[in-house]
Amino acid sequence: MKARNSTQRQSRKIAHPELILNLGSCLAVIAIVAIVAFLLIRERTSAEHAASRSAANIVQLIDTDVLRNVELYDQSLQGIIAISQRPDLLTIPPELRQQVLFNPAITAPFRGDILWLDKYGDIVADSTSVTARSANFADRKIFQALRENPDLGLVISPPFKNPLTNQEWSITFSRRISAPEGSFLGVASGALRLDYFNDLFKSLDIGKDSSVNLMNTSGHLLARQPALPGDSMIGHDFSESENFKRILEAKQGSFTSLSTRTRQERLYTFSRVGDLPLIVIVAQPTAEVYASWKRTVVMIGVATGLLCIGILWLTVLLGRELRLRHRAEQDLATLAATDSLTGLANRRCLDQTLELEWARAQRGTRPLSVLMVDVDHFKAFNERHGHQGGDEALRNVAQVIEQCIRRPGDLAARYGGEEFVVVLPETDSRGALMIAETIRSSIEAQPPFGSDTQPITVSVGVSSQWADADKMLEALLCAADAALYQAKHNGRNQVRYGD
Repeated sequence: MKARNSTQRQSRKIAHPELILNLGSCLAVIAIVAIVAFLLIRERTSAEHAASRSAANIVQLIDTDVLRNVELYDQSLQGIIAISQRPDLLTIPPELRQQVLFNPAITAPFRGDILWLDKYGDIVADSTSVTARSANFADRKIFQALRENPDLGLVISPPFKNPLTNQEWSITFSRRISAPEGSFLGVASGALRLDYFNDLFKSLDIGKDSSVNLMNTSGHLLARQPALPGDSMIGHDFSESENFKRILEAKQGSFTSLSTRTRQERLYTFSRVGDLPLIVIVAQPTAEVYASWKRTVVMIGVATGLLCIGILWLTVLLGRELRLRHRAEQDLATLAATDSLTGLANRRCLDQTLELEWARAQRGTRPLSVLMVDVDHFKAFNERHGHQGGDEALRNVAQVIEQCIRRPGDLAARYGGEEFVVVLPETDSRGALMIAETIRSSIEAQPPFGSDTQPITVSVGVSSQWADADKMLEALLCAADAALYQAKHNGRNQVRYGD
């Protein structure tokens, strides 16, 4: 029993390295997952920043082109205003006047036309022909605003369908023409076809399902590429859109939000065109922005998962090998401490236990008892039944002795031949005598062996001492041996106590 208790303590000790191994593997897996998650999150942020930078470059390119066109139109309008003040303008031939008033680079067909309107809104000069077309613009809001306010400067109109160019979507750039004393003389106005911006946007590679948009600060869409099938949305008012309000407030930057029209998440990158009331917006679907990142996540996620599974699997295998190794060591330790015939503790285990329990009893000044059990007339028994019968009888006796001691700390051991020793820690003489008698009577109660008419009996010598520094273990053993001798001398099959 003592040998089994020792083995159980070794098993508990064995559990600690395996627990440390499992804990270390789990921490390693958690660390790997945390590091990979951190890197993937950082990679996602990098993908967003890269897309934002790319879109910002496109926005800057468009800003530069739009600003250059507006400046050209403004310079042309200011040239018309300056020339219109010359009193000799109307005296030169119409063809020459046409060339003086209108710059061919601005009045190209792909851009639009430029008009000089008098104070009544009638066309004085037309960039499209020497003979001005007949039309009146006095009822237009921009004409009226310039007439009433001399400080407006350059005015950009909302998008409209130009009646002079087959109802094409256009915007106008207009300036007031004033006399030296400040009175209103008319308006110089240039129309720009919005298809010009669409053609410009088509040349840009912005990615699949992305769009480039030009809007004014009033929220009207001026140009969009790619155009939506069946619905160009030019002129649509987005002033109440939360995304447009955010863009108008920030003036420049990027953010992620749901599209007002499609309700899909998009990355918006935008910028104000100089000091003009124009805004360029690049809208990219986040599904496209993060497409490459998502493929990376899948690849790295699968690789990391396989790595973590491999680590855990190897941990399981290593833990299994540790258990097998410790079990083998445990079995070897058990064999080294066990008598092969009876299964009780052997002499080596007995000597170690006696020294240990004696030292423990001395520290606590506690009693220690020893029983010496000897099978009666065993030599004659061997002669009757042979060695095999004798071995079987010894196994039966050992089994009964082991059944009679209940406490985990008690030890039953084979001392040699047909003699056994029972060690009873923290047991006084009274308790030792009770256990000794229980062992004797239980063995006697066993049925006779083979053809014998009498059962096997044992003689028991008992010794108990309160351990202290003045006493020796050998004295305890000698007292038990003397008591056993006395029991055998007095007729056997009895218990005797030795002081």
